[in-house]
Amino acid sequence: MKALFKPARPEKRSRCCPTNTRSRMAAAVIVILFLFPFSALTSAQNDSPSEYQVKAAFLLNFAKFVDWPSGTYPAPQSPFAICVLGDDPFGPMLENTLAGKSLGTHPVVLRRTKELAEARRCQVVFVSSSESHRYAEVVEGVRGARVLLVGETEGFASAGGAIEFTLEGNHVRFGINPEAAQRAGLTLSSKLLMLARIVHDGGSAGKS
Repeated sequence: MKALFKPARPEKRSRCCPTNTRSRMAAAVIVILFLFPFSALTSAQNDSPSEYQVKAAFLLNFAKFVDWPSGTYPAPQSPFAICVLGDDPFGPMLENTLAGKSLGTHPVVLRRTKELAEARRCQVVFVSSSESHRYAEVVEGVRGARVLLVGETEGFASAGGAIEFTLEGNHVRFGINPEAAQRAGLTLSSKLLMLARIVHDGGSAGKS
């Protein structure tokens, strides 16, 4: 006689979406970087990261909180370029941080340049303090390109940059100009905005 009831099948548990997992991990890293103090010492005995080690880690993780529009890459396997425009203050730290990293199917590469035409082909551009005399030229030079401009000089964000590093004691902080990001066609995650000092064109600022 056929069984009246079929034995219940074990419930299948859905696996966590890898994208969501990466997003949560990136968010945790950003918070840790935000809270963790840096050290001015570079001694091998010192366990605290230097200022530019922290900034290098931020540059990589900022990219994970951007909604990169279609057309950002010419091909599915094209590299994700993080570029330094002007003098490089990182030394080997940025190169070491980016080595072997990828964003999705895009390997992360480091490029150094002094030319705006080449900077337009990058996804993230760190604008060195050596370029502070030509911020308006830099902003205009990448206009229309899907480029996240990041700087470290006071007034960078209010001058049209998207993200500006600041220092509070021995902590690296950052301000964000959402209008500048929007002009580049980029949408920044609310998780990133929550940690930032919000800056507007022309210099007004406030907390998100």
